[in-house]
Amino acid sequence: MADGGMNVTKFEFKSHNEPDEVRAPDKTRVEVVRLTGFTLGRLNMEPGWRWSECVKPVVKTDSCQVSHVGYVVSGTLTVRLNDGTEKTLKQGASYTIPPGHDAWVEGNERFVCIEVMSAEQYAKPV
Repeated sequence: MADGGMNVTKFEFKSHNEPDEVRAPDKTRVEVVRLTGFTLGRLNMEPGWRWSECVKPVVKTDSCQVSHVGYVVSGTLTVRLNDGTEKTLKQGASYTIPPGHDAWVEGNERFVCIEVMSAEQYAKPV
């Protein structure tokens, strides 16, 4: 199977427990790890977190304009696209989310995910 042109040329590892960068808007912690050619993020959203209340004031867009590819480690998140399409992500799910959405944590458990596409720009102040 073709690898889509992406190649790993270096053996390296880093821990999200000691990230290269941390961003912490309200009820949010984004732990960014940079490896050669790749940036990964561990996103932690507390119960009560909602993108439009916690991250929107930082990035100053009407809806999230970041593309996401990731894996849910724990918790539950509901995502609503600008066109009204809505899906709920739960532990064990891999996902893609296009730009133009809001999202919120469901229940009383923290939502934790690993993102492999959006970490470099997610929740970055303008």
